[in-house]
Amino acid sequence: MRIWVPRDAAAKALGAEAVVAAIRAEADARGLEVEIRRNGSRGMLWLEPLVEIEEGGARMGFGPVTAADVPALLDGRLQGLGPVEEIPFLARQDRLTFARVGRIDPLDLGQYEAEGGLAGLRRALGMDGAGIVAEVTDSGLRGRGGAGFPTGIKWETVRRAPGPRKYIVCNADEGDSGTFADRMLMEGDPFCLIEGMVIAGLAVGAEKGFVYIRSEYPDAIETMEAAVRIARENNILGRVLHSSHDFDIEVRVGAGAYVCGEETSLLNSLEGKRGVVRAKPPLPALEGFLGRPTVVNNVISLATVPVILEKGAAHYAGFGLGRSKGTMPIQIAGNVRFGGLFETAFGMPLGRLVEEIAGGTASGRPVKAVQVGGPLGAWFAPARFDTPFGYEEFDGAGGLIGHAGIVVVDDTADMRAMARFAMEFCAVESCGKCTPCRIGAVRGVETIDRIAAGDASAVPLLVDLCETMKDGSLCALGGFTPYPVMSALEQFPEEFAGVREAAE
Repeated sequence: MRIWVPRDAAAKALGAEAVVAAIRAEADARGLEVEIRRNGSRGMLWLEPLVEIEEGGARMGFGPVTAADVPALLDGRLQGLGPVEEIPFLARQDRLTFARVGRIDPLDLGQYEAEGGLAGLRRALGMDGAGIVAEVTDSGLRGRGGAGFPTGIKWETVRRAPGPRKYIVCNADEGDSGTFADRMLMEGDPFCLIEGMVIAGLAVGAEKGFVYIRSEYPDAIETMEAAVRIARENNILGRVLHSSHDFDIEVRVGAGAYVCGEETSLLNSLEGKRGVVRAKPPLPALEGFLGRPTVVNNVISLATVPVILEKGAAHYAGFGLGRSKGTMPIQIAGNVRFGGLFETAFGMPLGRLVEEIAGGTASGRPVKAVQVGGPLGAWFAPARFDTPFGYEEFDGAGGLIGHAGIVVVDDTADMRAMARFAMEFCAVESCGKCTPCRIGAVRGVETIDRIAAGDASAVPLLVDLCETMKDGSLCALGGFTPYPVMSALEQFPEEFAGVREAAE
């Protein structure tokens, strides 16, 4: 009997290790031959730990399973969920980047290859750098870390940049609230990220890459370090698949500063310096790590490259909406019935994601608002739920997709308090490089407190402060902090002491 139990951090937090220990103990007591395999999470977090038993070529799901459920599980008395691939939340997805996550042992290279791994790299080895970049450009892939900048343009800039040495840097400093896709990918399919970085290296002429992971992700760090060792032992790193190309990867651990999710702060930290924002220009594509041309991409951006090279740019570009090509792993969190990761083609309306896919609120109360794009993202009330999930569409509605985390709150949420949290978060996490962020966030907290005390004259001050921060900050931290504040002001004026009119 083969049993799969996730070793993903979310599953472990919900008791997966206790379930594994109980299965081993019960099997030994009964004299049963049981093979326990560890996989990544399927992303249906309300079912974790999700245990899967292979039966006749299918994997039957049971969850959430506790250690006390194990005797019934082995007896066949525990009520199941049927074939895992047919669970509606999973069956309705367009899984391209996350196709293998949950299906394979993350550190089994043989399984990775059997499920399509390395096909993209092998194709890339038969192409020149310009051809690889053209394929990525034609796919329409854009940065999945927040800004949505076309990946192919960034790669072409680095490819053409002069310099004796170039670098690939993977930004795995996933700090936004309600986001966990990077962690899930690294813990569930690390070779996919490694393959994507190697292809990037081939494309731009880089021989060294770094994965910068936040220290709060010990499981991802452990898995990535193990995967890098296995990749070296099997010539995926080093002399790449016995070709003439050399590429290696080093895992670096950050100290958990939110601002290091911004690419230039990350580069400073990677160089052993204080994590503060660099002024641009020069761009990292021209003067990045150690002053050399550097590709800085998010985990999901790089992990999507192998499927583009494997299936072709046209296949990937066939998914999506307008200029938002391909799929997006949307992370559903907050007050929801079905929280987890849902990868789908761009274009699904926000309301469908919240009400249909996420199942509405876990509390059963009406949805009041959804914050999209992390703690610096705008709030969307139900009146805006018809907004399609796409970069330009969200920008036109006054928001941003960011890292595609959505956090749902019900009608008991205090939107003024939510706005205050955004300002306070920025005040705490600011690197202090620029005045609008360093000073503005502190003044913003004070101004919101004045509004809470009934000072109507503070509302226009808050509006002016937000405009100053948005236009004057060097990085996204200060520049985007006004989004949650202004969207809350606009859509919930009655919660700001009923004095929104004063701002107008």
